[in-house]
Amino acid sequence: MSYVKFKVPDKLKESIKSILNAIADTKDSKIRKGMNEVTKSIERGQAKFVVMAEDVSPPEILYHVPLLCEEKNIPYAYITTKKNLGNAANLNIGASSIAIDNVGTGNEKILDDIIKQVGALKK
Repeated sequence: MSYVKFKVPDKLKESIKSILNAIADTKDSKIRKGMNEVTKSIERGQAKFVVMAEDVSPPEILYHVPLLCEEKNIPYAYITTKKNLGNAANLNIGASSIAIDNVGTGNEKILDDIIKQVGALKK
């Protein structure tokens, strides 16, 4: 059994990557990186959106993240590789997961659009 609960179309993955990049470039944004930071952010109710890589090994590392997100009503999605996720968040290394705590000024609308598209996938 995997932690990937639904398939995200490639076009939506590209949109998520570009939005992560825009948010990471915004001065007053806050992005948490890595499974431990993401878990804390979800448990504290600070995360607005969570993105996980699909190629995490072993998969048990992220098994609890979708469950926590659903419990706290936090939207989440997947990107194909850790490297792509790290690059999207302006990191020089791959990331298993990231959480957006603060989208930064002017990014609220673009994140809301992505959240709606991801919500439609889960139905």
